Amino acid sequence: MEPIVTELALAVDLGGTKIEAALVDSGGAVLPGSRARRPTGARLTPDLLQATLIQVVRQSVRNAPRPVQAIGVGSAGPVDRAAGTIFPVNLPGVSGFALRDAVAEAARWAELGDVDVRLGHDGGCLALAESWVGATQGAAASMSIVVSTGIGGGLVLDGRWVTGASGNAGHLGQTRVDGALMLEQIASGPASVAWAREQGWDGDSGEQLGKAAASGDPVARAAIERSARAVGQALADAAVLIDLDVIAIGGGFAQVSDDYVDLVAAALREAATLPYAAAVRVVPSGLAGDGPVIGAAALVLHPGV
Repeated sequence: MEPIVTELALAVDLGGTKIEAALVDSGGAVLPGSRARRPTGARLTPDLLQATLIQVVRQSVRNAPRPVQAIGVGSAGPVDRAAGTIFPVNLPGVSGFALRDAVAEAARWAELGDVDVRLGHDGGCLALAESWVGATQGAAASMSIVVSTGIGGGLVLDGRWVTGASGNAGHLGQTRVDGALMLEQIASGPASVAWAREQGWDGDSGEQLGKAAASGDPVARAAIERSARAVGQALADAAVLIDLDVIAIGGGFAQVSDDYVDLVAAALREAATLPYAAAVRVVPSGLAGDGPVIGAAALVLHPGV
């Protein structure tokens, strides 16, 4: 699928805690003042999601300096790209929701007319963004992951996004790293907070966990190290399988400590079974909080789609 020739795209990102829209130009820059955000959460319903989409799309394009001719949509996965539907693990109330059609409808409400809408899972979108304007530019084989409410990932090989049969290639969070447990059940922000509370810690958020660890709380620090170790072990297997040369790590929980990415890298090197896998570079995302919306826009702007 070729990129759309346009100077300006609307990006929509649906995650476990928020839905966000922004305008992104052909150079991968988010236009100031165009960002619109609303909360989501596990109780999100189809009707509420449709109404929220209309709100964020209208707000984002209100002062667009040029016509918006295409929309890229990144969503927590899994997704069905062919059907335009989503089955997000952390948003069970909207499983099966026709997100691509809903965004097209929101565009009509915002008086954009009938525009091209393309859907991808958020980990794949991040991988596109990092290879386009982020930390993995020029890599022969890269993986980008998000450690947040959930854990997702995506792959770019030889400059091309690897989608897989249904569009979910790189969906790392549901791989198993500890017997019956999946990576997301061990290493995500909510899972790490829950584990710390089981050990006697009395906080209730990833942000509090990070502050407690920085203040010397041993349980909070152990929760962070446990998360990073599990992520590193999963990435070691990915590096063996795919022969990666760089992995970028983003997402809110990846900011929980200054050394989180370093901890992941150390765990990967320890777990790697072959020298080429141990040699993979592990780096922070080059896009910070803009990664999700730039990634969604990359679905229609990036030549590697």
